[in-house]
Amino acid sequence: MFNSTPWFKSAPEAPVPADTPDAAPNHPPAPPRAKAAGVPIRSIGAAQRERIAAHLLALEPQDRYLRFGYAANDEHIHRYVDQLDFDRDELFGIFNRKLELIAMAHLAFSVDPACINCAEFGVSVGKSARGRGYGSRLFERAAMHARNQGVNLLFIHALSENTAMLKIARQAGAVIERDGSESEAHVRLPPADFDSRVTELLSEHVALGDYHLKAQAKQFWSVLGLLQDIRQGVRDARTRYRN
Repeated sequence: MFNSTPWFKSAPEAPVPADTPDAAPNHPPAPPRAKAAGVPIRSIGAAQRERIAAHLLALEPQDRYLRFGYAANDEHIHRYVDQLDFDRDELFGIFNRKLELIAMAHLAFSVDPACINCAEFGVSVGKSARGRGYGSRLFERAAMHARNQGVNLLFIHALSENTAMLKIARQAGAVIERDGSESEAHVRLPPADFDSRVTELLSEHVALGDYHLKAQAKQFWSVLGLLQDIRQGVRDARTRYRN
């Protein structure tokens, strides 16, 4: 087990609401509010630092506490973002239609030569995106990448009160050890195979395509809004001239 830094504490995610059975006895359970199984998750690099900072700064004090394991202020968050090593670690994000980062995961690879095949997982989900299973989907995406990079032991550090994060760990089959106010979970990953590598490549390809489509849509609506402002300005000028 490697000594992880305090930056990579686990993050809050509200529990996914349980399915409610239909009144008819033979009907399947009602679906959750939103399905996350096919949500596009892309890897994010240094070009996204501002969005990463905006996402973390938008977390409420209790959410920051659960994410970092202490009452992180704005300065702490800016320092964390500035120190992100995109060459060593891997970060994954979920973006909405406005290209706002609404959920992200940090997969930190061990720098200890004795634990070279270990990594640690941390995740945060914005308040507006809770209850959709994004934390679990990000864990699956990060675990797949870790597996394909030769990691066989994935760690999750969480405050014992962070039941949502511990639920994600349990669902992944993790072994959880409690030590006072903190808990540590570890998941053993199988070796990479052809299926895991192809699945990750396809997932990243789909996520990048989704991101570019959202970027084009955002640019289109921005240009359209600008044209409408110009037209309104021309109309106003004509009205003033006539008067």
